[in-house]
Amino acid sequence: MDIWVDADACPAVIKDILFRAAMRTETRLTLVANQALRVPKSPCIHTLQVGAGFDVADDAIVERVQPGDLVITADIPLADAVISKGARALNPRGELYTEDNIKATLNMRDFMDTLRSSGIQTGGAAALSQRDRQQFANQLDRLLAHS
Repeated sequence: MDIWVDADACPAVIKDILFRAAMRTETRLTLVANQALRVPKSPCIHTLQVGAGFDVADDAIVERVQPGDLVITADIPLADAVISKGARALNPRGELYTEDNIKATLNMRDFMDTLRSSGIQTGGAAALSQRDRQQFANQLDRLLAHS
């Protein structure tokens, strides 16, 4: 299993958890972003810098992901695309997207986007809490243990 990270929007604290996990388990970790990233020196950790533009990083991940890989993203359409290719998707709050829940999650995202487009204030996502970080780390450990 390789881990792919939609790194432009991934919180630094989640990247740190990923760096430690990749080095501990010797799992290939690739961060994909449209800007240069600083990462620890490790044979397991790689970066892929893509051009600027809407969904360029997402498209690069979808193009490269293989069945059984794990993608770290809060982008629900990206999660849907990688799940359709047989990969798994985990958001930075520790929620695992699956074939069973991704369509409902995508529908809710689209509904909320429609509300925002019509001028209704829906609020933003809450700040990443310590509980979210712990939930992410626990879910990541479970996935790595079963890979």
